[in-house]
Amino acid sequence: MNQEPQRALADIRMRVQRDLTQYLATQTSYLGDIGSELVPVAEAINSFLLDGGKRLRPLFAYCGYLASGGEDDEAIIAAVASLELLQACALIHDDLMDASDTRRGRPSIHRWFEGLHQNEELLGSPAHYGSSAAILLGDLALVWADQMLHQSGIGEAALLRALPVHDEMRVELMAGQFLDIHEQALSTQSVARSLKIARYKSGKYTVERPLHFGASLALADPAKLEKYFAIFSEFGLPLGEAFQLRDDLLGVFGDPSVTGKPAGDDLREGKRTVLMAMTSDRANEHQEGVIDRYFGAKNLSAEGIAELRSVITDTGARQHVEDLIDKLTSTSLDALNRDEIQLGPHTLLTELANTAVQRTL
Repeated sequence: MNQEPQRALADIRMRVQRDLTQYLATQTSYLGDIGSELVPVAEAINSFLLDGGKRLRPLFAYCGYLASGGEDDEAIIAAVASLELLQACALIHDDLMDASDTRRGRPSIHRWFEGLHQNEELLGSPAHYGSSAAILLGDLALVWADQMLHQSGIGEAALLRALPVHDEMRVELMAGQFLDIHEQALSTQSVARSLKIARYKSGKYTVERPLHFGASLALADPAKLEKYFAIFSEFGLPLGEAFQLRDDLLGVFGDPSVTGKPAGDDLREGKRTVLMAMTSDRANEHQEGVIDRYFGAKNLSAEGIAELRSVITDTGARQHVEDLIDKLTSTSLDALNRDEIQLGPHTLLTELANTAVQRTL
């Protein structure tokens, strides 16, 4: 791929979108054949998957494949596109666990089905209907991730090499999700615990494991595969943490018109992020009082959000997180300066890394 990196990544993204659209069209038809009641399910998951997202996980996976010596291949595009379905499962369930009202400027899946229940004047609890639908749709996306991978057209040997990475990625994601909900139940905050959650809940399955997934599709030699796994871990782990730290900052300071989330949504939900753990560690008595008063308040006002933002900024936590993002990104990019990573893939991975940590969405 001899295109400019931005154009090359845009091309991969379009091909991923094409394969997801085709796959979901087939599954939509299948669900419709089962029963008309499933049409809203198909509509919801199509909108959720196809109307937004940067496709970072398929992009990292395909770049990992190319960096490991793989040749451009349509079957590999379909295989890496399946990672978006895993992402959909994670987001749908995460929104439900966080009681988030919106995702990308639209109602989250459980809220969407609550609205459907109310509009059609169905019996029972709209909230229970919505949460039940979200659990099932998230599970369905997870099943479809496997199915799309198996139907991608890649060779049997490549599939068998990729499956252990695929399994490990899903286990780590679920482990990180549990660590996150457990953290919310603890009486204290911890930077170390929050960093661990950032690594497992988001960082590893966004960057490191997709890179490993791509390498496993390209390489049959175990020694070479181990070498590329090590390089991609050195690159992917700090970058994945930087990615999640940027997400933490956007959850507090992001523009709702860009992020698709209400202003200060993480503050309203009381998310125990690295940013908030650093703020608590640095807060004086007055600032601790502001945190106690507003952090996690469901009816948090614009005034409360402003006060919390001021505390986060005044303690130096915001700048410290920005500095940590820069340091982690620099460490990550240094790992690419290896003879094994050719110029073309190096350029693609550098561009993709900057996209991940400098994003506004």
